[in-house]
Amino acid sequence: MSTGSLAAVGSGEYLPSMLELESLLISDGIKRGKQPVFVQLATAAGRESEERRDYWRMLGQDQADRLGVEARCLPVFGRAEAESHEFVDAVRDAALIYFSGGDPNHLANSMRDTILWQAIQENFNTGGSLAGCSAGAMFMSDQVPRIRFTTSPPVAGVGLLSHIQVIPHFNMIHRFIPDAVVRALSDVPDGVTLIGIDDETSMVRREDAWSVVGKGRVHILNGDEPRTFEHSEHITALG
Repeated sequence: MSTGSLAAVGSGEYLPSMLELESLLISDGIKRGKQPVFVQLATAAGRESEERRDYWRMLGQDQADRLGVEARCLPVFGRAEAESHEFVDAVRDAALIYFSGGDPNHLANSMRDTILWQAIQENFNTGGSLAGCSAGAMFMSDQVPRIRFTTSPPVAGVGLLSHIQVIPHFNMIHRFIPDAVVRALSDVPDGVTLIGIDDETSMVRREDAWSVVGKGRVHILNGDEPRTFEHSEHITALG
């Protein structure tokens, strides 16, 4: 059995505007033998307030209700929970596992090389869909992209997208981090494609081909031929 569908999302997790994407990913998982279960992980918000965590839980539950599937919002907010066997069974049969936004470095440090991440990869490798939005897209690389100036060494990601780094909120990021793109371009490792993903937009890999789903655009930012792709277009630069 092939690996499942994979989505990197610029923003908009669990919003009505992203129903098309999340429905597609769940449908793909079910077709590959998974259960109609939508696992939601707000680990990237693990250092935020309880109120903020509740926000993600309620938003995710509302989206699952719209989709007519079971929501499993797992209280995994740091490495201790990800190293526990408590949540492994909850991810084994899920049609879609989705990491929402927050702090990508905290997310990577919480999930990398853990029991739970191993179980999530196993679900993905046997047909379950996997998605990450904003921080959830950033941590999938070998190295979490650095979009702010810092002298700290880069944080290792989980290596799922070894040849890609993502800048989320690409159409808006200049408003709150003016030099984000310049910083990321100067820091991207050799052989890695830097990609900007607009708000409420995703790039999705299904059957080994990448395409765009959403109202915005996906931008290839480095290499010999930077390009922009719109909804339903195949991202040919990624194969």
